[in-house]
Amino acid sequence: MTTATDSLPVTDNPFTLSHLDALEAESVHIFREVAGEFERPVILFSGGKDSIVMLHLALKAFWPAPVPFTLLHVDTGHNFPEVIEYRDRTVAQHNLRLHVAHVQDFIDDGRLRERPDGTRNPLQTVPLLDAIESNKFDAVFGGGRRDEEKARAKERVFSLRDEFGAWDPRRQRPELWSLYNGKHAVGEHVRVFPLSNWTELDVWQYIEREGIELPEIYYAHHRDVFKRDGMWLTAGEWGGPKETETVENRLIRYRTVGDMSCTGAVDSDAATIADVITEIAASRLTERGATRADDKMSEAAMEDRKREGYF
Repeated sequence: MTTATDSLPVTDNPFTLSHLDALEAESVHIFREVAGEFERPVILFSGGKDSIVMLHLALKAFWPAPVPFTLLHVDTGHNFPEVIEYRDRTVAQHNLRLHVAHVQDFIDDGRLRERPDGTRNPLQTVPLLDAIESNKFDAVFGGGRRDEEKARAKERVFSLRDEFGAWDPRRQRPELWSLYNGKHAVGEHVRVFPLSNWTELDVWQYIEREGIELPEIYYAHHRDVFKRDGMWLTAGEWGGPKETETVENRLIRYRTVGDMSCTGAVDSDAATIADVITEIAASRLTERGATRADDKMSEAAMEDRKREGYF
């Protein structure tokens, strides 16, 4: 037998969470679950939009208490200055602890060698694993999302890594009913992805709703760039442009932020959050597919790096 209330749309229920509220609640639950299960968690914080949203969620999860986790950034030395300035300002603003692992230190002491193409993104793995081992971090929060790239689509929220930091998809555990298994052997650790079920559009809509500040390079601005492999790259000490590459001043913005040598800009006049949301809603390319040269090195570039211990 049906009643009058059976025909009401779900949105009329005052106890129904909105889409963003449900995502936020899931992420907050994940942060609190890790705080209860692990001894030395750490948050990967680069100053990119996903890590900024992740930190915002962590602040909400434990407010009014301080965030009980250290922050970790693997600095390639080729980062955008605007992003590093934002990172340091945010750490100071919230009185957080930040550990920085410098790729340059590993090049200087011979543990890493510069690549011929000048990009240092693939060189982040060794400093990351060294920081995890030396600081005995047993859970590492990352801002990866399943919509970004097909290898990340395979990732669980709690992703087990072996004693070498490697990811094996066959060892991943089921997560039915949002029950997370953090058990791991000595020397192993777990990567945790609170934004797994978010999309790029979700992230920007949440940024708009929460009034979250971002580095200015996420919005349209004029910049000197040159074209390489179909992407607009910023000139820098890493080795660009070549003699055959012409520098142009264009109105661009960045959809994702990483090493300057492999992060491409997109032509855009999106100067506000609302403009960016409209632009993303119409896009048919993921942010990494459109703007990350390191993911184009091979068909399985991301999966290969994850098996080696990458983010």
